[in-house]
Amino acid sequence: MKFVCPVCRQELLKKDNSYYCADGHCFDCAKSGYLNLLRTSSGGNHGDNKLMINARRDFLEKGYYEKFRDAVSEALAEYCKPDGTVLDCGCGEGYYTRCFKERMPSAELCALDISKHALKLASSRSKDIDFAVASSFDIPLPDGSVDALVEIFSPFCRAEFARVLKPGAYLIMALPLENHLIELKSAVYDTPYKNEPGKFEIDGFELLEKKDLKYKVNITDNSDIKNLFMMTPYYYKTGEENQSRLNTLQQLELSLEFCIAVYKKCV
Repeated sequence: MKFVCPVCRQELLKKDNSYYCADGHCFDCAKSGYLNLLRTSSGGNHGDNKLMINARRDFLEKGYYEKFRDAVSEALAEYCKPDGTVLDCGCGEGYYTRCFKERMPSAELCALDISKHALKLASSRSKDIDFAVASSFDIPLPDGSVDALVEIFSPFCRAEFARVLKPGAYLIMALPLENHLIELKSAVYDTPYKNEPGKFEIDGFELLEKKDLKYKVNITDNSDIKNLFMMTPYYYKTGEENQSRLNTLQQLELSLEFCIAVYKKCV
């Protein structure tokens, strides 16, 4: 996948361990292999921190989301040509991205996330995928360069998605349904709330298919329960008193409920 310079939008060319554009802007690859193309005026870290990333890695490696991961991969393989260009936008630590590559080995696969901690892990495990730290609202790819874009629980930017997708290309989105993780919320909060129903009309895109995937998993390890909570946005919005309710919870039958929506970009 050919990245473009986030400053001047010209193509980046690789030389040794760095990328350069014609105007001389230079970006170095990290030791693990990812490229940092995040354009920001503020310092510090962005996106998920090490605690969230490690918790997500440890939880997902137990296989609880495997059925969901495989369903998204199947949708991608069904709609995108085998040697197409695929963008995983908001890829996190690369759990889903790795599966996409295994399912479509001839595809040209690129993955972005705003967290350098996530991409350090993702790129160290998948050397055959192009990873870059970047925002979904400023994607460092040329106009009309992507055959399929996958977005799983990450920020949605219609304008940027439409810009990088080719005419007739596919957008595959995954959203949580109303009762996703409801038992976890019930264990933490006095008044658990359901997720808001998704809105599926997107200007400039035709909805081709919408599949609901619902199943239950039985978690019998307290560390898995706490890792699940730490990998969600709820963790940083919840006080210590409520968080402590999970400390002694050893078993949780959990509802996993997802919607996978497939769109086609209008010509």
